[in-house]
Amino acid sequence: MEHSVGQVADYAGVTVRTLHHYDTIGLLSPGGRSHAGHRRYDDADLDRLQQILFYRELGFPLDEIAALLDDPDADPQEHLRRQHALLSHRIAELQRMAAAVETAMEARRMGIDLTPEEKFEVFGDKDPDQYAEEAERRWGGTDTYAESQRRTARYTKEDWQRMKAEVASWGERYDALMEAGEPADGERATDLAEEHRLHICTWFYECTYEIHRGLGGMYVADPQFKAFYDAMRPGLAEHLRDAIEANARRRA
Repeated sequence: MEHSVGQVADYAGVTVRTLHHYDTIGLLSPGGRSHAGHRRYDDADLDRLQQILFYRELGFPLDEIAALLDDPDADPQEHLRRQHALLSHRIAELQRMAAAVETAMEARRMGIDLTPEEKFEVFGDKDPDQYAEEAERRWGGTDTYAESQRRTARYTKEDWQRMKAEVASWGERYDALMEAGEPADGERATDLAEEHRLHICTWFYECTYEIHRGLGGMYVADPQFKAFYDAMRPGLAEHLRDAIEANARRRA
């Protein structure tokens, strides 16, 4: 039985554009074509798509998924064992996050202000002080660090929530442009890189293009920062670094 690209998109909960992109890069090329030349997917194609989406959900970049699925020595049972281990790790992480959120909910219900440690547990790895501290360590920006401390010291819970919402919105839009296959030096990516820089300027300190470039490199080199951005989408840290570089060149 064959299926159209629109039907497969509905089955899998992805966009037609995503399936076209997978075909273009050779990750999922449908087994047939209609008389009019339209893509037609068979059951084997659907099985491969299921594996692709499984690995995507587990955080694998597309090139690694292709290497795994196209390995002539690959054992289907090994795919399942790997996925089970990764899912177990994901479940443990989600349970930890749920516990942190429950602590925050209980504190709010009782009218107790969160301590800095609890606040950062709620935000996960998004500790705003890390940006300023790393800027000071790398560039000797003592004024930058002092400015960040001065600003964050007066933020209310509502300020932190608004900041978190801005980051979430930015991350969703960056995920969408990567899903669409947009290049890091394209207009959409560089615009979001500029928005990222201005977010730092607004909430923490004056982030020059030189500092922003340094941050971009750190997002890839530092495991903690890389994990934060790659949690939004695998490969986002590298893509953002390149977009920051392109944005600085464009606006210089």
